[in-house]
Amino acid sequence: MDMSKVTIVDHPLIKHKLSIMRNKDTSCTKFRTLMNEISTLLAYEVTRDLELVEKEIETPMTTMVAPFLKESQIALISILRAGNGLLTGILNLLPSAKVGHIGLYREPETLVAIEYYFKMPNDISSRKALVVDPMLATGHSACAAIFALKKAKPKSITFVSLLASPEGIKEVQEQHPDVNIFTASIDEKIDAHGYIIPGLGDAGDRIYGTE
Repeated sequence: MDMSKVTIVDHPLIKHKLSIMRNKDTSCTKFRTLMNEISTLLAYEVTRDLELVEKEIETPMTTMVAPFLKESQIALISILRAGNGLLTGILNLLPSAKVGHIGLYREPETLVAIEYYFKMPNDISSRKALVVDPMLATGHSACAAIFALKKAKPKSITFVSLLASPEGIKEVQEQHPDVNIFTASIDEKIDAHGYIIPGLGDAGDRIYGTE
């Protein structure tokens, strides 16, 4: 596993909140709240390379040249459905970001990702794409989403997750060596059903209260 393109965002606040999310007794409401909080914290690290432009302003004391974010830099790409759980927290920091969606489901026998929906912002080619999905497990869904997204030609692609498995990271790196990965934790492994161990269960089910 090449760690040169992998960033583990292991801030104590993230570790604490993630531990609560892992607990099987954490309620759906609390789980969603923590997801929003962690995604905001992850976004601070993921957006370190955003471009700035300088503009002259007047403070109450004097004039100065001040740094501002360059507009129209980011597109958030959610892998449905669980990816939507990460959107709100990131959009709180980046309200000008546009949002795309890629719908994928995992074939239960082969674990192959099947695409059923694809909708991107019309200016995606001028933006950096942050692909969001709480779990990077087998890597099949991530790789399928990235392949589809590359056809739209964003300026760059970064994958953002709460949890990742070594197997998932390896799969993405083999198929998409140009993609950076940001995650809050690299867990032990995946099981025979493609779930991350120790993980936190099915993120989509725990966000939306389904089974």
